[in-house]
Amino acid sequence: MKKIVIAGANGFMGRCLSRYFMAKSWQVIGLARRKDGLADGVTFAQWDGVSLGGWKDLLDGAEILVNLAGRTVNCRYNEKNKNQIIYSRVSSTKVLGEAVRACANPPKVWMNSSTATIYRHAEDHAQTESEGELGKGFSVSVAKAWEKAFFDAEVSDSVRKIALRTAIVMSDEEGTVMDVLTGLAKKRLGGKMGSGKQKVSWVGIDDVCRVVEWMYENENAKGVYNVAAPNAMTNAEMMKSVRGRAGVKWGLPATKWMLEIGAFFLRTETELILKSRWVYPERLLDEGFKFERERF
Repeated sequence: MKKIVIAGANGFMGRCLSRYFMAKSWQVIGLARRKDGLADGVTFAQWDGVSLGGWKDLLDGAEILVNLAGRTVNCRYNEKNKNQIIYSRVSSTKVLGEAVRACANPPKVWMNSSTATIYRHAEDHAQTESEGELGKGFSVSVAKAWEKAFFDAEVSDSVRKIALRTAIVMSDEEGTVMDVLTGLAKKRLGGKMGSGKQKVSWVGIDDVCRVVEWMYENENAKGVYNVAAPNAMTNAEMMKSVRGRAGVKWGLPATKWMLEIGAFFLRTETELILKSRWVYPERLLDEGFKFERERF
């Protein structure tokens, strides 16, 4: 039985990835602080994302290691939260590097989460792996530190390392972005946000799972990949589609100042909505990956 180890397996993406590979008769090892949120059938291994423990032995002989660990960015960016956001990503990546280095038979491929937010605010053209321009600010600094910790990790040359610069992941699962936006639409609050011109790159969760499998099977896959459907849309277009799904014809638009007030009370940041994240999956398409969901 092939084995995949998923760090942060009790999050939304971790659960979906677990179900996908278990359906293909893989053994799934889930590294998490607690069992809550794990998909049924996952072998739980407790870790703290900081220090080595007995869990490290489970990496030996694994085909795939996927690191999805990291504190949510859906919060206010005060100093405490910012420190936790960076530390949770960098520390988990570093300790996984130590564990992989200690393996007699290390994973064949190590995929580490990154984010499409690493690129600049872009309304003029899509950002690709070859020609994309990195941005500035806190979120970008987190992504840079995350990738640096990953690529600096000294592991066997036999381990292919892949950084997943993932766009917004769409699914109908409760608590996900689509669920939240649909809820707003049903309350007649699903109009454009800000100018509505900011681009939204996205990817379906099923395609994310397929990307992981495709990267495992393609031995030339390594380095940085944009994980996003090829057809980004504007915020206004996205919200129109969300309203259609919700069966609502009209939604109140939200200006920037309205969003600032709402974000304050919801304890989040408007950057998550107003930054134009426009990325294109150049490498995936050039190397033969076929998206099943290209349209929102």
